[in-house]
Amino acid sequence: MLSADASRRIGVTYTLATIGPLAREVRTVGQVTVDETRVKSISPKIDGWVERLDLNYLGMPVRAGDPLLAIYSPMLVTVQEELLLAKKLAMDVVGGTSEATRSAAELLSSARRRLAYWDIPQSDIDRIEQTGEVLRTLTLRSPVSGVVVEKSVFAGQKIMAGDAIFRIADLSIVWVEGEVFEQDLSLVRMGRTVTAEFEALPGEQVTGRIAYLYPTLNPDTRTARVRVEMRNPGLRLKPGMYATFRFSAGNRLNVLSVPRSAILSTGARSLVFVKRADGQLEPRDVTLGVAGVDRVEVRSGLEAGETVVASATFLVDAESNLGSALGGMGNMPGMDMSPAGAGAKAPARPPGTPSQKDTGTTAPDAMAEMPGMKPPPPARRR
Repeated sequence: MLSADASRRIGVTYTLATIGPLAREVRTVGQVTVDETRVKSISPKIDGWVERLDLNYLGMPVRAGDPLLAIYSPMLVTVQEELLLAKKLAMDVVGGTSEATRSAAELLSSARRRLAYWDIPQSDIDRIEQTGEVLRTLTLRSPVSGVVVEKSVFAGQKIMAGDAIFRIADLSIVWVEGEVFEQDLSLVRMGRTVTAEFEALPGEQVTGRIAYLYPTLNPDTRTARVRVEMRNPGLRLKPGMYATFRFSAGNRLNVLSVPRSAILSTGARSLVFVKRADGQLEPRDVTLGVAGVDRVEVRSGLEAGETVVASATFLVDAESNLGSALGGMGNMPGMDMSPAGAGAKAPARPPGTPSQKDTGTTAPDAMAEMPGMKPPPPARRR
């Protein structure tokens, strides 16, 4: 029994178990990651030495066509010389036989292709042909726009063909990946709209869509990973950020439900405190169904119209446990919990008799009343 004063003291409120529509919602925590389909690894196709490094720190923004580095390579020098020789030969055989003209054109085209296959820009190839000069270093340029997320090269370093020296990620679209519990997997649909909130963007909601549900389940946590794709204007969403995202899974009609705060979960079972007609609070086991935005479905253990504790359920449980503990202690020997004056009065002491407090001893009669204690035998006279 919880009195009105005690209810007000611990903040207990009541509500009714009702039947009605229940808006289903899945909520989870995720983390921002890069879109793996928008990451480009930059690897030179030739050996050489880095004479100048233009992309020289992590996080540096880059656009397609921007210079990455200037490289000195003996292979590039050789092909430039072949290009100029083929250009001169093509000019010398003008007006000659058709076979000689065709051979010179093929040599010139071959030298141009080799430079292009090594990612030398067409503008640099045209400049070599126009000036007739062999350049000691040539510039490699970025094929994509984005942000440098990995860098493994420094000025003066020798690089080998195939070495991954940069990774550039386009962050205009990012992924938010989170874990969804096994019982909620049936509510995940590709393309469903998701709303996310970030600590770095207080009061702001960012929308995206479910792009992929991973095909495996974590056997320890009983969750599956879900991927949400979000646009990232201004690059405000940064890889590594935490997000809380949720998505609606439609409504269910004619569902018996109570507020989320009315449920007391112990780990092994779920309880609600039902207020009976006599005013007592009865803890009752319930079986829960799907969870909505602020209410939870009750499949069994409760009837529509019953009054339940809507808030402070943990404090009600603590109050009940405390009362049970004190009641049990009151039955222990020597642990009379009744207030002073409620029991019988102690017998009067004859005048002139010293009290136990004065003598510092325990009276034989009092000792005899204690469990397992008998009074000492009377002293024998000689």
